[in-house]
Amino acid sequence: MKTGTRRVYSGRVLNLDIDTVSFPDGATGELEMVRHSGASAVVPVFTASAADPEILLIRQFRHAADGPIWEIPAGRLDPGETPEACAARELTEETGEHAGRLTRLATFYTTPGFTDERIHLFVARDLVRGEHRREADEFIETRRISLSRALEMIRTGEIVDGKTIVALLFFSRFGLPV
Repeated sequence: MKTGTRRVYSGRVLNLDIDTVSFPDGATGELEMVRHSGASAVVPVFTASAADPEILLIRQFRHAADGPIWEIPAGRLDPGETPEACAARELTEETGEHAGRLTRLATFYTTPGFTDERIHLFVARDLVRGEHRREADEFIETRRISLSRALEMIRTGEIVDGKTIVALLFFSRFGLPV
């Protein structure tokens, strides 16, 4: 249980707090906690084939990964924004696609050992092509591929992004009605 907190850094993407915590055994200690507004990510699905749908991946430059990596569209929640609205916005901003339907897949903590960040996963269907509105620091290419190919990319290590792995494995295992 948290008994106190001290903010040591405030940034554009995250904040860093030092929390004083009472542990289950009664001891107390301090833990560094990265505070994050949360995010949404979306699996864009083009075909309704239950066997092997066609999806859209993005290849985006990521400084932390020392280069581009394969991902699904995603981004931070704006203040007061719902996870569903964030997913729709990020899909359009990064790919130009507009979702006719968004369906929730799951929500998970990214790294609960040091951050409160949660990512909300969605599936987008009935896509309509439009214009992307990428931010200045977003360097993105898009590619339509089969879900089976994306799963193979996870197996071979071509896809290394955690949210993308979780979303694609969840979607491939549990799917959604078309």
